[in-house]
Amino acid sequence: MELLKKNIHMSKIKGKLVTQITLDEDFNVPDTKPDISRMILKQGEIMLELVKQSEEKVQVKGKLQFDLLYGTEEGANHLQNFQGFVPFDEGINYNDLEASDHVRVKAEIEDMTISLINSRKIRVNAILTFEICAESMYDEEAAQSVSGEQTAQTLTKNLEVMQVRVQRKDTFRVKEEIELSGNKPNIDHLLWKGLSLRSVECRPIDKKLSLRGEMVLFVLYAGEEEHIPMQWLEKNIAFSGEVDVPECNLSMISATNVTLVHKEIEAKPDYDGENRIITVDAVLELDMKLYEEEEIQILEDVYSPEKEIMLQYGQAHFEGLLVRNSAKCKVVDKIHVSEAEKILQICHSEGCVKIDRIIVVEDGLKVEGAITVTSLYMAADDKEPLRSLAGAVPFSHIVEAKGIDESCIFELTPSIEQLTTVMLGNNEVEVRAALTLDALVLSRMDQSTPISIQVMPLNEQKVETMPGIVGYIVHSGDCLWDIAKKFYTTVDVIKETNGLTNDTVKQGDRLLLIKKTQQL
Repeated sequence: MELLKKNIHMSKIKGKLVTQITLDEDFNVPDTKPDISRMILKQGEIMLELVKQSEEKVQVKGKLQFDLLYGTEEGANHLQNFQGFVPFDEGINYNDLEASDHVRVKAEIEDMTISLINSRKIRVNAILTFEICAESMYDEEAAQSVSGEQTAQTLTKNLEVMQVRVQRKDTFRVKEEIELSGNKPNIDHLLWKGLSLRSVECRPIDKKLSLRGEMVLFVLYAGEEEHIPMQWLEKNIAFSGEVDVPECNLSMISATNVTLVHKEIEAKPDYDGENRIITVDAVLELDMKLYEEEEIQILEDVYSPEKEIMLQYGQAHFEGLLVRNSAKCKVVDKIHVSEAEKILQICHSEGCVKIDRIIVVEDGLKVEGAITVTSLYMAADDKEPLRSLAGAVPFSHIVEAKGIDESCIFELTPSIEQLTTVMLGNNEVEVRAALTLDALVLSRMDQSTPISIQVMPLNEQKVETMPGIVGYIVHSGDCLWDIAKKFYTTVDVIKETNGLTNDTVKQGDRLLLIKKTQQL
């Protein structure tokens, strides 16, 4: 007799490692650019070029790209952009990491300051946070039935388990051309370029992963004629498409992280030769993880009325889908502006979500964090009209997940769906935001399952001493399987003898048991 087993493809999260690095570097203003009179707006972006793992180590290589919009002494309409890069190459120790593991790296700018040393020199200080999550793929072996013994009685149960079917990276490219409206002047040169993702959704379909979402484009530019003040353009770019995934089907569940890893925003001439078209070329990285739920049969016990069967048990670990929930969170708060500044018009606002902590509470996940908001606005100052303000808007929200406990495994992806800023009186700006908190929660199922089986002849002396027919009163906790195994008969024989239509018995029921053992 042998056990018939099936391999269940699972992934095991080895843990999350969070580490920080600091960057500090000075930059000289290029000779082709004028002196810095005042700094107006800054932005930073981490560009990962290499993530390589080896035994107990992850190498992270890339650069921090920074952009600085600044004013010059030449007047209010004379603005300049200064861009630079700070490289980094870090080896991060990760205990128990293997070269074959799948590693996800989430990089965030914890803090970035740009200070003015003098009109020709700046200093960039930044703290970068890296969250590294390693997963190992393995096959969990589960016994499902037995072969080689006709008299064997088997007890099985069905489990709904989540198997990882796809885990890899791919890219998706978005290209768009935007023509200026008729009331906008021609572009001389671009001063500021911003592009951010909103409301990205990934959905498995037959042999493909469907992708759709939005990108928010913001461009500040100088017109061709000097007397024309600076201009800006804000545009929502909707995109959709498909990525080939041969293993994919409609029943799968996606836990895909989408990141904007490359962007090019340029001005180009239209058919008349005038600079009136803005081209956008963006590359999205898809870190795909696709689950499929499958009902599997697990062998719990085996016995035979005619043989002695010894089982050795082991522990198998499975994951089941507890809940998939996309929660909406609305945030409304105010950012205070200096009393010396009077806002005439808000040109553009940008924000990002920072999660401080996620706590498992009763039937849910409590998510606490903040939206960092940066706004570019026009002030009532003819000499320095363009200014910016920055602030953080805290939020707390509970994502419903009934049945969750500390043993569950979860992935939570936050994203900004909408962000608006409105001027109020008394030097305040109201921030209104709609967040999506996409949570996938898996429950851990630890299952005892046979790993080996041994068959021996029955103890004849023991069997001979047992009566052929027994009257039995069902005790608390009894089930037909245990009764049949104890008295060397089968569940079917007990049901047939006692006229039972199902396997349910209750305390106090009287049963007639007939020993089925045959002496060979």
